Amino acid sequence: LELQAKLLRVLQEQRFERVGGTKTIQTDVRWIAASNRDLEAMVTEGSFREDLFHRLAVFPITLPPLRERKEDLLPLAESLLVRICGELGRPPLRFDDSVGALFRRTPWSGNVRELANVLERAAILAEGERLSADDLSFSLGGSKIANSQGLHTMAEIEEDAIRRALDAAEGHRKRAAKALGIGERTLYDKLKQYGIR
Repeated sequence: LELQAKLLRVLQEQRFERVGGTKTIQTDVRWIAASNRDLEAMVTEGSFREDLFHRLAVFPITLPPLRERKEDLLPLAESLLVRICGELGRPPLRFDDSVGALFRRTPWSGNVRELANVLERAAILAEGERLSADDLSFSLGGSKIANSQGLHTMAEIEEDAIRRALDAAEGHRKRAAKALGIGERTLYDKLKQYGIR
């Protein structure tokens, strides 16, 4: 609440002092604030200042989670995939027809970050020019994942992802661990757990 009061003062007066500074600095900025919390409920419970809420809520935009915007999934994924391939320095990838149904069945509790992570893992391990639902399903989170063969446990998907990463890395554990986004020690433990030699 103390920090909220300071932020409110900056918003209202358009000036501030740096930490440890004595000089007042005038600002000329436009503020954009984002939150994944219900600020109105926080105002009611007293954990967010009402005056700060009203100062920030001049033009509110509600952005529904991905699970409520199924029609946006494929165009968003295609855009992210272009960016990811560029960052990885690899030739562009495309989705085959099986991907749309997988995207629509997935709850995407991690929203765009989860989608981007799934795409990056798949792009790292991709061997061809197209990604299928099977290429993407192993890296989806949650205890049970719907893929084109039906429901699989996370352990089955994890084991499959490890085997595929090792194949793609030609057995090189360090590269496979990096592709999976885990440490080498974690990969070693998983190899023992699943009996992978």
